[in-house]
Amino acid sequence: MPAAIALPAISVNPSISQRLAALDQGQKLRLAVGIVLFVVIGVVGLVMGRQAEWRVLYANLAEKDGGAIVAQLTTMNVPYKYADGGGAILVPADKVYDTRLKLASQGLPKGTVTGYELMDTASRFGMTQFQERLTFQRGLEGELTRSIQALASVASARVHLALPNQNGFFREQQKPSASVVVGMNAGRSLDRGQLAGIIHLVSSSVPEMDPKSVSVLDDTGKLLSTPPEGDMGMGGDAQQLQHVQQLEQLYTKRILDILEPVVGRQNVRAQVTAELDFSQTESTSELFTPNQTPDATAIRSQQLMESTTANSGLATGVPGAVTNQPPGPTEAPINGAAQTPVAANGVNATVGGVGRKESIINYEVDKTVRVVRGSTGMVKRISAAVVLNHQTNTDAKGKTTTVPLTDEQLAKMTTLVRETIGFSQERGDSVNVVNAPFTTEKVTPVDVPVWQQPEMLDLARSIAWPVGTLLFGALVLLGAIRPALKVMAQPVPARAGYATAGGALDAIESDELARPLLAGPSVSSLSMEPSPSDLALEEARKLTRDNPAAVANIVKTWISGEASA
Repeated sequence: MPAAIALPAISVNPSISQRLAALDQGQKLRLAVGIVLFVVIGVVGLVMGRQAEWRVLYANLAEKDGGAIVAQLTTMNVPYKYADGGGAILVPADKVYDTRLKLASQGLPKGTVTGYELMDTASRFGMTQFQERLTFQRGLEGELTRSIQALASVASARVHLALPNQNGFFREQQKPSASVVVGMNAGRSLDRGQLAGIIHLVSSSVPEMDPKSVSVLDDTGKLLSTPPEGDMGMGGDAQQLQHVQQLEQLYTKRILDILEPVVGRQNVRAQVTAELDFSQTESTSELFTPNQTPDATAIRSQQLMESTTANSGLATGVPGAVTNQPPGPTEAPINGAAQTPVAANGVNATVGGVGRKESIINYEVDKTVRVVRGSTGMVKRISAAVVLNHQTNTDAKGKTTTVPLTDEQLAKMTTLVRETIGFSQERGDSVNVVNAPFTTEKVTPVDVPVWQQPEMLDLARSIAWPVGTLLFGALVLLGAIRPALKVMAQPVPARAGYATAGGALDAIESDELARPLLAGPSVSSLSMEPSPSDLALEEARKLTRDNPAAVANIVKTWISGEASA
């Protein structure tokens, strides 16, 4: 009896190599490319997740500004790096705006100022005379700007020159002029000497420029230089106006400093107006003392005059030779007593004559000359206006109410303000303290959509790269790797071999089982109950093993076409 034919063994759990061998060439290539891309995406995502995103802080900076910004970033402990060959400074993306605001508060970057180097870079070929003049003017403006910015008080400056085109007629030539705009550092200002230095610098750098033609303004638009006399008008001197403003600010600060601790920082408003007298006055006065006694006065000069007219029996009528005789020599001593006057004929002149005596005395007069010069900037009048908010009271339930100040409290506040500003009734000062509720403006919040809020935009930018990496990795996993794994998960079909014994029937049975186009039974079907066709096939196999001769005759009859016996 021939040996029974053994059924071929079906591999239920094939190995990875067997599954890879079951794939065709295209599937193997897609699987390899997918695995490589997935690994690369994972590595790139891991590296980019650990590195911060860098953004441009400033680009195209001058060397001086770049050095100042780098030094300040080092002080602020902000990491940075260079890009574009050092032409741009990069910082982390989450610190760009904060760093820019901090650097702007310190006046950085200051900007690039181009001077006479424009003459070196300008192309000489084909340049017109107007272009040459304009280039020279721009270079001169840049050099003056650099010189003004070198001052410690000046943060930024800009110079505008008006250079008229001169012609051959001397009477028609116009004088050049200039305008300078300066930006001051925080808490700094230009004094009169520095302002005069800037004006002299600009006027000396341009030929035939009058210093009066140079105007200097600050970054608020206030004119710092003194305008010409014809343009003064009623505005007064700029220095005088500045002095008035400083005095008003001083009085206002005094009022706030003394009232804020009492009523609160946001519950008081004050304004002070000061009237000052800047006129220079000079007065001269002469004072005389009243008449005093002769003993208390001083004699300046004294004159005594005496005269005597003789009344004697002298010859009268037509004078003769005797009366025409000259008088005799004087015999009176210089310091002796007065001598009796003698006539020409030797007769005593006082006898029977008339005498006359005059005395003139000049006394010194008291005189006081006083010259008074009035000082400039004298305070003529001060007016102060103060507004106080209502008091805020909170009850036991937490309800807040506002109540006005009492008359006694207002009187105390008024007294404090008067003492603070040095109130003077003779000077005509006035102080008004008013109690009124302050109006608070309600700020309506702007409803910004969630997707337009800066926080959400920053969050979206920060997670854009990780999310994009995950999506790309998932696409590679589902598009290239998963189909190959799905094919590998299918069981490998079993190959049936021919038995070594059993003759033609075994060969026929083996041929029936070794059909290449039919898929082998699945793993799940082996574990389930056999189907009716499987049971019939098993019975046929059992009949073949038990009575092979009868089965061979049946098959032979089928082949020859004869009816069975």
